Amino acid sequence: MYAFLAIKNIPLIMLAHTAREKLEELKRRIREKENLLVAFSGGVDSGFLLTVAHEVLDEKVLSVTIDSELFPRRELEHVKSFITRTGIKHRIVQLSWQRNEDFVRNPYNRCYFCKKLFSQVLSEVAAEEGITTIAEGVTVSDLAEYRPGIVASEEEGVWHPLVESGITKTEVRQMAKEIGLPFWDKPTNPCLATRIAYGERMTSEKLEMIEKAENFLQDMGFRQVRVRLHHEGIARIEVGKEEIEGFFDIEMLENICGKLKTLGFNYATLDLEGYRSGSMD
Repeated sequence: MYAFLAIKNIPLIMLAHTAREKLEELKRRIREKENLLVAFSGGVDSGFLLTVAHEVLDEKVLSVTIDSELFPRRELEHVKSFITRTGIKHRIVQLSWQRNEDFVRNPYNRCYFCKKLFSQVLSEVAAEEGITTIAEGVTVSDLAEYRPGIVASEEEGVWHPLVESGITKTEVRQMAKEIGLPFWDKPTNPCLATRIAYGERMTSEKLEMIEKAENFLQDMGFRQVRVRLHHEGIARIEVGKEEIEGFFDIEMLENICGKLKTLGFNYATLDLEGYRSGSMD
């Protein structure tokens, strides 16, 4: 219901505009702001939004990365590298997700509780810095998926300028490439909590297992990787469909299975459908 209403509120003429026209509309909307805090996860959507905002508002933009065990270390290093190259003002703020029992229980709407806390932390930073608007890189495409966290962020007053400008995920990548964002084709990599089956209590140990398993697979050359943790310690590995054939080697399978078991998984399985965003929803 929420996704339908959110898309319905975008003017149809905006959805019909070309990507270039939408980019100009995005700049216009950002230009109207006195200053801006952009939540930067290191992904393409938030990176694109941050780059455009910095171009428009320059020093009036602050990027903030929320860090915790939920956030892969590789992603954090990517964030630091990008910020170092661009010189955009940036803060890294810690998130104490363990204090939120509603999230730790890992119910079906866990992302709502996480994003609620996430948005409140951003609000605290904005208040400290005298910033009046907080933005994040939600796109029109996100509204068509199961994203309870979007509801929480809107309840906390977080602005979604890409949605207001009618910009989809595909268009973000297209425009990011055009403006020279170096990671325009970077695979998506949401927080590690999305790998744990609903109902499985969230712990630092499980998050560490998953992160180490995905690092291992990435080091072996797999680009789009998810290691989903199911009940009874089952690891369900997803890779891009074009990468599945990389598993058709007995020695490779033995190495992967052995590694995952040393990390604490009881079983290692390969999902023959390949990577799908939100496959646990």
